[in-house]
Amino acid sequence: MNPLFSIITVCRNAADTIAPTVESVDAQTCRLYEHIVVDGASTDGTLGWLDSRPSELRRVHSEPDKGIYDAMNKGLAMAKGDYVLFLNAGDALHAPDTLQLYADAIMDNDYPGIVYGQTDVVDAGRRRIGPRHLQAPETLTLASFAEGMVVCHQAFVALRRITSGYNTRWRFSADYEWCLCCLQHSRRNVSVPFVTADYLAEGATTANRRRSLVERFRIMCYYYGTLPTVWRHIGFVWRALTHRKGSPRNSQTS
Repeated sequence: MNPLFSIITVCRNAADTIAPTVESVDAQTCRLYEHIVVDGASTDGTLGWLDSRPSELRRVHSEPDKGIYDAMNKGLAMAKGDYVLFLNAGDALHAPDTLQLYADAIMDNDYPGIVYGQTDVVDAGRRRIGPRHLQAPETLTLASFAEGMVVCHQAFVALRRITSGYNTRWRFSADYEWCLCCLQHSRRNVSVPFVTADYLAEGATTANRRRSLVERFRIMCYYYGTLPTVWRHIGFVWRALTHRKGSPRNSQTS
């Protein structure tokens, strides 16, 4: 019998961040899952730590890959669960009952295409920084993602049979397009009105952030049209400038 969930974790040299992820999965009260760890041939202590934490519900696959989305595609190909959830090293399920909340929403709504929740941002010490700047809407549609990635990838659980592989043409935003493809094929999306994922605040470089935004803009143009996307981004800039002008100055901030 296949599990209800396939939780897929991709990592490489993640000895400093893998523990909270794995521990949050192992702590789940709902045991209807498999945990697939796709490791990119780590050379630090990642594999040793995983070996020291065996679980009959976890499989570890380690080999070189061509990047994070190639690794995610490997995990997706290995998945047997009805639903897939990607949980990167450093990110975590928010509480021991998180999978049970998802399972209840699935059973109560006759296997919807997508179930999703809210996200908290945490630091390396697992301290809560605050909610994610984009909040998941009560009603989720394809049009919702025209405003950006309104549901964090780690809080986005998709029926496996409606998913496809990640487009590795995109180096930084393939997860955004993947969610759009899932939404295109989902007949019904169900909100779990709780925080379900803890997202580790990243130290991404400014250059990569900019490249990610450029990729996301191009994806938006394809799915939503160039002119509407341009106008929407003008609105984004205007709101950001208005918010900045309305914010009190802090002399302690550089």
